[in-house]
Amino acid sequence: MRLYAERQGEGLPLLFISGTGATLAAPPRGFDLSFASRFDMVCYDQRGLGRSDRPTSAQSWTMADYADDAACVLDWAGWETGAVVGVSFGGMVAQELLVRHPGRVDSAALVCTSSGGEGGASYPLHELTDLPIEDNLATYLPIMDTRWADPTTEDPLRDLLTQLLARRPAPDAGNRAQLEARRTHDTFGRLSSITTPVLVAAGRYDGIAPLSNSEAIASQIPGAILKVYDGGHGFLYQVPQSVTDVADFVTRVVHTGA
Repeated sequence: MRLYAERQGEGLPLLFISGTGATLAAPPRGFDLSFASRFDMVCYDQRGLGRSDRPTSAQSWTMADYADDAACVLDWAGWETGAVVGVSFGGMVAQELLVRHPGRVDSAALVCTSSGGEGGASYPLHELTDLPIEDNLATYLPIMDTRWADPTTEDPLRDLLTQLLARRPAPDAGNRAQLEARRTHDTFGRLSSITTPVLVAAGRYDGIAPLSNSEAIASQIPGAILKVYDGGHGFLYQVPQSVTDVADFVTRVVHTGA
């Protein structure tokens, strides 16, 4: 499995793990945030997506496969350890990475994500896969940010996502494999084994990974810190302070060992 990765910035090592369907070919990307101004930052296309190896037929991958990929990207970067920011699906991957490869992560931010199992699952996006684009948008936008249920709500992120989704090609085997791994994701019963310092960040208006899911994650990870922002599933792009808080958290942990 060959993975496509890019590296930008200078500073402490930071691996950014992106959400469902996201690639480096289109915004919003991890590099669109301000992390690269403070970190030596790596983003990559997850298996089956973008410029990473893409299957031509149905595949069956587990969240453990995606987590092992993340560990391999750390190897590619030449990092024995590093900070990790996992967003949405990437937060699920990061949870598995913390459990499977605990010695590789200095600190982690689990952003707008879910543990599955008793901690609650994220919205079943696989159910939207084959809907006509109009129906897909009508369901997807109000769960991205519950305030968007009011069609008069103005938000640049909403406009960008509307344009991107309208142009998105039909899902292929790689997209479907990712959605299947997401559907069966469940780390809840293993989160208590995590000893890495963790920040759990949530959007108050997130309908994909509701606040209660982040609260459940934070309750299981010893010493985890929970922060809540007045944004939706994309609050990192809506609330600049959230990016600063994540960067400050992982930097403080690395410098002080707190």
